[in-house]
Amino acid sequence: MLRTTVSTSLNCAEGSDVFIASIKNASSIVAYGMMKYYTGNITDTAQTVGVLPAPYYWWEAGAMWGALLDYYHYTGDSTYNNITTQALLSQVGPLSDYMVPLHQKDEGNDDQAFWGFATMSAAEKDYPQPTVGQYSWLELTENLWNTQVRRWDLTSCGGGLKWQIFTFNAGYDYKNAVSNGAFFQLSARLARFTGNQTYLDWAQKSYDWAVTIGLVDENYYVYDGTDDLKNCSDVNKLVWTYNAGIYMYGAAVLYNYTNGSAIWQQRTQGFLNASAYFFDPYGNATDVMYEPPCETVNTCDNDQYSFKGYLSRFMWASTLMAPFTKSAVTTLLTGSALAAAAACSGGSDTVTCGQHWYYDPPYDGRFGVGQQMSAMETIQGLLVARTVPPLHSDQVHLMVVPTSSQAPVPTTTAPAPSSTKKKSIAMATAAPKQFLGGVVGVMVMNQLV
Repeated sequence: MLRTTVSTSLNCAEGSDVFIASIKNASSIVAYGMMKYYTGNITDTAQTVGVLPAPYYWWEAGAMWGALLDYYHYTGDSTYNNITTQALLSQVGPLSDYMVPLHQKDEGNDDQAFWGFATMSAAEKDYPQPTVGQYSWLELTENLWNTQVRRWDLTSCGGGLKWQIFTFNAGYDYKNAVSNGAFFQLSARLARFTGNQTYLDWAQKSYDWAVTIGLVDENYYVYDGTDDLKNCSDVNKLVWTYNAGIYMYGAAVLYNYTNGSAIWQQRTQGFLNASAYFFDPYGNATDVMYEPPCETVNTCDNDQYSFKGYLSRFMWASTLMAPFTKSAVTTLLTGSALAAAAACSGGSDTVTCGQHWYYDPPYDGRFGVGQQMSAMETIQGLLVARTVPPLHSDQVHLMVVPTSSQAPVPTTTAPAPSSTKKKSIAMATAAPKQFLGGVVGVMVMNQLV
């Protein structure tokens, strides 16, 4: 059903009433399926509000609220705004910086950053400001960023952020791409939003560090991470979708902020070219996204089921910051949106989304928050061309909207989900796919936002 809806819309002129209505309808169906997993607004306790139930970790809830901010921005449907606001404010922590004592056992730098992606999006989208607490969406993001910049670690590898914040969590001695890429992207977005040179300096510094260490190679492939006990001399060369998307969007934001500088155009283009690695798993799956380290051998975990959604999110967003990416991104993600819609054909409701977007029959029986979010981000992004690009600080308004309740702030430590947290250094059993050397064709446009 969803494939028919999306396919029908693509036969109409982009921006036509039928196109817009069809994509909104499909996105709404997938969003509703995703939100079935969340009950925190009903239970409304410090342990449940704003977060997903086990086996999902704290970070994925932050990612989900970020996806719903995109949903509202693309579709105009405010159905989930109250619970999104409540959730984002419930997790600010005692110092309003998203350091949450309740989640010490599953909060790393990358986890915290996904909540920062959400609050940064709220600021850039002029989302209604909080009516409880002392801080705006911008200030919450800056508070979060300030905790991370203080953790820039010069004791090994010449800098960089560790994966983990606390020594008692597995992975403390690992410096990974997602933590450092997220810091790079947030720095870039804060620089563009505020005009503050400090953020720009740190965006450049963190990017240069990733290149020097080898997390980003000369072909713009982004590798998983490196062991700081070995002074980052041994790089884990797993390549995940979300890392590529995070770096691509950071580069696109800086291309925009620097008025189309040649170096950030080259880097944005490089990440876009490298993203071809995540498409076309088989000859009959042209322009269909997949997760190379785990998907074809069915070893993805609950974290990794959601990764494709972030590549889609940041590829679509890159088209607004660096319009020369639009043609290639639209080609890749239109094919993926059709395939994702086809995979949303399972369950008793016949619209539950699966993981493999290239199976026949299309629904694979693997369902959950990550599968819904990945499909939603890919499909709703088809509306990106009709949206307002991210704003600057002097363009937003201090708007207020009531939340459904004043959510409690968690202050104590709760047990982490039973499974071991392994987002980044999960062992993949898939045979390495050969990197693609071809260049993705793009249409160069000189329009800057």
